[in-house]
Amino acid sequence: MRFLEAPLRLVEPDSRAVVFERVDLLTLLGRHLLVVSVAALLSVVVGVVAAIAVTREKGRDFLPLVAQVASMGQTFPPVAVLALAVPVLGFGTVPIIVALMLYGLLPVVRNTLAGIEGIDPAVREAARGMGMTSRQILRQVELPLASPVIVAGIRTSVTINIATAALGATVGASNLGEPIIAGIVNGNTAYIVQGAVLIALLALTVDSLFGWLAPGHTG
Repeated sequence: MRFLEAPLRLVEPDSRAVVFERVDLLTLLGRHLLVVSVAALLSVVVGVVAAIAVTREKGRDFLPLVAQVASMGQTFPPVAVLALAVPVLGFGTVPIIVALMLYGLLPVVRNTLAGIEGIDPAVREAARGMGMTSRQILRQVELPLASPVIVAGIRTSVTINIATAALGATVGASNLGEPIIAGIVNGNTAYIVQGAVLIALLALTVDSLFGWLAPGHTG
């Protein structure tokens, strides 16, 4: 990463070191992506399953509760979740995964509910008229029709959490938040720039990838 030294010197000309070398930036990028991916997977599994459950006849009484719990996940700042999780889970990667999972639930639950609830009832009736079971209707009709809205919620959740994951560095998690925290502690703007730029590029790349993979994309 020595090729970064010249441009970073323009940002921080008086510092002895401007390139963050405590840990390789590509290694931090991989760890950052891994944490976000694990948290996203948990958010998607919990959020989609919960939303599907409360749109079934037997689970409709729990719909307000699930929506409220998902909303609370974003009501609490990730920093507060980390502060509560560290005494129980210890320092490291696990607390930030928990915080990101809770923070990412709302878009997934909200969009899954909107996607399924927004399907024309006549479509379900037509499927029942064809002799399809409830599970077949869910798998072959509801989920395919709702998938663009569900994927949009996952996209929002993941993109937000790419930036939020940097907070994990405050509790000992190794990710792209490390150069940012080191830059703040040492008064080194060049370190902050390296972490922030990589996080921004990762967010833009992932968001573009979701756009390309989105159902119905023809570009």
